[in-house]
This record gives sequence, structure tokens and C-alpha cells, in this order.
Amino acid sequence: MNSRQRRGVILLILSALCALGAFAGVLSFVHDVNTKVGPETTAYRVRSEVKPYTTLDADQFEKVEMPRRWLSGNAVTDLAQIRGKIAVTTLRAGSLLQTDMIVDRPALQPGQQEVAIMIDAATGVAGKITPGSRVNVYATFEGRKEGDPDQSKIIVTNARVLDVGRITALEPDDDSRRRPTDAVPITFALSTLDAQRVTYAESFAQRVRLALVAPGSETSVPDQDRTYELATDK
Repeated sequence: MNSRQRRGVILLILSALCALGAFAGVLSFVHDVNTKVGPETTAYRVRSEVKPYTTLDADQFEKVEMPRRWLSGNAVTDLAQIRGKIAVTTLRAGSLLQTDMIVDRPALQPGQQEVAIMIDAATGVAGKITPGSRVNVYATFEGRKEGDPDQSKIIVTNARVLDVGRITALEPDDDSRRRPTDAVPITFALSTLDAQRVTYAESFAQRVRLALVAPGSETSVPDQDRTYELATDK
């Protein structure tokens, strides 16, 4: 074999080796692409911003299909997982829903019932009362007859908030001076008697307001201190 033939053989061997290397590279690339693209699984994306402590429902999320390897282990893949849950932080539009973004809604204790009333959005909530909060419920009433003083009463103490709904625009009525234009539905866990008190106040009081109770604070109020009249203030 002369030198020209030897060079030809060497070139053929090098070409074969290059071809094998290129083939191996293509196989590796295809495998990597397949790993990234599939298999796919279901995930859920937030449609629009969800405020903290809001009760979750299916309409707040949209279904998307994504490669399994792109999802974290705590991604929500079944909307049954949000049943009875609330958001623990602001859920931004476009973000993927994960289990560490949600917690169980506070539950009722034996002897309690859920009662929801509308509270003035401007004066009764102010964005600081959330599920799990403890509040005192105040109501102001007109005098029963002409000449009787108006009164402010603490009608329920240490009421536990279960849910804070969305601000709702109320329909105007004949007594628009007393009724707020925007209100928020607040759901409480109350005894039967306290439930009667707050529903009565919502129907007949001029205003119903909530006072947030600091954690660990003494919440009992003596009976003589539950009613306030301006004329008796010393």
C-alpha cells in the first residue's frame, strides 16, 4: 500500500468516526428534546389576581398542559385539591397554582354555625380583617322614639371570621344615607344567639362595624360597657 492509499484509508476512517460522532450527537439531542417536551401533564394557571384569604373556586383558574419535568412536585394537577381552601398569599395572574399557596378554610366548632352579613367596605373592613381574625361587632341604633338618644352597642365579642368575600356594589334604596354603596360579605362562626344578634344588627342598625382584636387580647366586655350614649360620656 503506497502513501496515497494509506492517506485515503485514514481519511475514510476519520470520516466514519465523524459520522458516528454526529449520529451520537443527534441521538442525544433528540433524547433531550423528548425529555423536555414530554410526557405532558395537567396544571392550572391563575386567570386574574386572587387576594389573600379568598375562598377558591374553579372559575379562578384555567387548565394548561405542560411537560411533566417542568412542574414542581407541589403543583396542583387536580382542581379537587382546592375544595374548601383559601389563598394564603396574593395569587398573581399567569402563575401556576401550587399546594403551598393554599390552606384549609377555618372550620366550624361544635355548636357553631356559619353566618354571612354585608359590612361597609370603607369603614368595616379596611383590608385588615382576614379569615381566622377575631373581631368585636359594633352596631349603632337610633333612639326608639323621638327624644331617645342614639346608642352604640357591642353586640358580639370575639367573633371568629371564616371568610372575607369580594367588594360588592349595593343597589340604591330609599334610605341611601344610611346604607353604604359598597359592602363586603363577611362570614362568621357564631353561636345561635350571636348569629341572631348580628343578623338583627344588619337589618336594623344604622351601621355595623368590626373592630379587630389583637391576638392574645382580653376579649370579654362587661355588660355595663357594651352600650354607649354620648350624653353619658364623662
